[in-house]
Amino acid sequence: MAVNSTGSSSTGLRRGMGPIGLLFAALGGIIGSGWLLGSLSAAQTAGPAALISWIIGGLAVLLIALIYAELGSMFPVAGGVARYPQYSHGSLASFSMGWISWLAYVTVAPIEVEATIQYASNYLPNLLHTAGGQAVLSPVGYLVAALLMLLFTWINYLGVRSLSLTNSTITWWKLIIPTLTFLVLLAVSFHGSNLSAQGGFAPYGLQGILSAVSTSGIVFSYLGFRQAVELAGETTNPQRNVPMALIWSVVIGIVIYFFLQLAFLGALQPGDLAKGWGSLSFTGSFGPFAGIAGTLGLGWLAVLLYIDAIVSPGGTGLIYTGSTARLSYAMARNGYIPSIFAQINPRTGVPVFSILFTFIIGLIVFLPFPSWQSLVGFISSASVMSYGVGPLVLIAMRRQDPKRVRPYRLPAGNFWATVGFIVVNLIIYWTGWATDEKLFLAIALGLILFAISYSGMRSSGKALPKVDWVSGAWIWPYFIGMAIISYLGTFGGGTGFISLGWSFVVIIIFSLLILWMATANRLSDAQAAEYIGDLS
Repeated sequence: MAVNSTGSSSTGLRRGMGPIGLLFAALGGIIGSGWLLGSLSAAQTAGPAALISWIIGGLAVLLIALIYAELGSMFPVAGGVARYPQYSHGSLASFSMGWISWLAYVTVAPIEVEATIQYASNYLPNLLHTAGGQAVLSPVGYLVAALLMLLFTWINYLGVRSLSLTNSTITWWKLIIPTLTFLVLLAVSFHGSNLSAQGGFAPYGLQGILSAVSTSGIVFSYLGFRQAVELAGETTNPQRNVPMALIWSVVIGIVIYFFLQLAFLGALQPGDLAKGWGSLSFTGSFGPFAGIAGTLGLGWLAVLLYIDAIVSPGGTGLIYTGSTARLSYAMARNGYIPSIFAQINPRTGVPVFSILFTFIIGLIVFLPFPSWQSLVGFISSASVMSYGVGPLVLIAMRRQDPKRVRPYRLPAGNFWATVGFIVVNLIIYWTGWATDEKLFLAIALGLILFAISYSGMRSSGKALPKVDWVSGAWIWPYFIGMAIISYLGTFGGGTGFISLGWSFVVIIIFSLLILWMATANRLSDAQAAEYIGDLS
């Protein structure tokens, strides 16, 4: 990548972000609403064995991050998660994964709003009510959520860039508060007997442990590492900085989340567990750490946590509102969706329709996902699926472009990419049919939108983007197959036809089949080189 003396790449992106800035951007993405609510949700799903769930989720995401460390050092371009598939498998695969990435992005702002409201409900209880055993938005809560989304939209419309995630002061805050929380709770109140109470360490067995990985905010909490991939085109030495930021952000996240979960489990009073882990409820349960701090007489810590419940989720929601709009803009520029999404306001220089569309979709998202926990599984499944193409790209690129310089080269890359793809599909499966059903319907709608846009361009005589049907043909059996396996599984409303033990066998065989198809039908070396072009 050519960089001139001013620190700008010849594409116009200014390379002003150093290694610490990129690391902090990834950490800022990792530490959001997940740490505020994930420990309670994980404990309800897996009991004390939630500690294992956090380790499993962290190692799974670390493996994905290592794969993207090689890709990010090879291709230090902005928006890499959506662009890498085009280099190896063409436009159809690129659009499909770009659309899934958009689905994950567009739901982040709503979930951060829900996290803020969930904490605020401790002093404004009419924002939430209980339905189906979960705290969900009340009519008043929905109105407040809509106003917060409108605020994010208005700020982005004005072209104002929030520094909530990238500013070093805010990132230090987001590191210090959770660290301070687990240190204080471990020092003040730790009941070791809680780790074996109410059914032992793993009261819900292996299925509870695995389900917590996908549905309790664990994978969701780690996925902020993608900021290092998205900002690869704007860091000073991407070949060094991108792998470092990806790896260390996830490692630091694993340490912080593990000790937060341990502190949460130990700080509970034994009486809180009288009805079992699945029914865990106590004063302040809508804001678990703040509730525990208040119970222990740590009012000062509760105040800090309530402030953080605005700073962390609010900053993340604001950033993702803009990121989602710009992803829509980029897809429209590539001809994947209607051109109206690429229209720029001449006064503010922002994609107005894309921003407004993001706001509207956010309001719609609140309806089928009226609680933080119900939405977190959808985001986890969509995000992991969009990253799942990374292992396929890595294997293809080692055949298509073996001589390209790889400043970071994943040892035994083909093996770990294969393992990574299997792990990705397991996480999607563990999310459960009730959530995956909505994801696959949304994917189908995206492909219909692509077809409508493509037909409109054909009828208007505009230049048509290449579709690359053959190299992207593997996406059809992949999406359909994962939907069928999820439906037949034992997680989240599945029929139970495939038992827990056999699900591992089925997922492994299916993953290997899709990997073989994607590798065999990759773009030719010449086609890949044409898409990659001159990265400078």
